[in-house]
Amino acid sequence: MIKKHLSVIVVGLIVMVGCQGPPSPAQMEAWKAEIRAIEKAFNDMAQEEGLIKAFEYYAAADGVIRRSKKIIQGKQDIRAWYEKDVRPNETLTWTPTFVDVSQSGDMAYTYGDFVFTYPDTAGTMKQNKGIFHTVWKRQANGEWRFVWD
Repeated sequence: MIKKHLSVIVVGLIVMVGCQGPPSPAQMEAWKAEIRAIEKAFNDMAQEEGLIKAFEYYAAADGVIRRSKKIIQGKQDIRAWYEKDVRPNETLTWTPTFVDVSQSGDMAYTYGDFVFTYPDTAGTMKQNKGIFHTVWKRQANGEWRFVWD
């Protein structure tokens, strides 16, 4: 008898969870707005406080960057890489042109244009332009941090 009631309860819970359905278009847009805002805050911090601080701050604890054909993983290693690589007068700016969020609202990705400005050996400012791609994950505390950049 208990098994029968337990089976009914389990099936009921599965049906209730399964019936929640996809998020509303308004919820999806709200999540996309969160990602646009976090990308802007990330870019703003890079301009105001530097690349080292911005990339360390916005990386997830297990975040990954790929630089110079190498994978650098974790906040501390990301910071160490930027400390070694960033030179004075270098800037990086970016703007996402596309944002998407998972149906569950816990993962997102962006891509768009970046401009890296740096002085060459003669001190002349040069620019590299390209396309970036970032994968974001909502952390247990609700904050978004990148897991891939």
